[in-house]
Amino acid sequence: MKMLFAMTLLVSVLGSTTATAATFDGYQCRGDCSGHQAGYDWAEQNDVDDESSCSTPSASFNEGCQSYVDENSGTTSGTTSSNDDDEDEEDDE
Repeated sequence: MKMLFAMTLLVSVLGSTTATAATFDGYQCRGDCSGHQAGYDWAEQNDVDDESSCSTPSASFNEGCQSYVDENSGTTSGTTSSNDDDEDEEDDE
């Protein structure tokens, strides 16, 4: 019985330590990722399109900003392709 209790305790401790690491778009967070979210939100509000604009004393803010830039640099080309497909569909009608 003691062995079963010890194994259950070990599994619960190991499971809780591996599940506590939070990330924001692949970046490791320290705490609740609020710094990353703030950087992302700022970049979105200011239409930032260059990572050189993501240079502040806060590493987490910078990573959030870079995340926005990376996400939207790929979205732009994908959106163009999507629009081209939509135009082709309209021509078919």
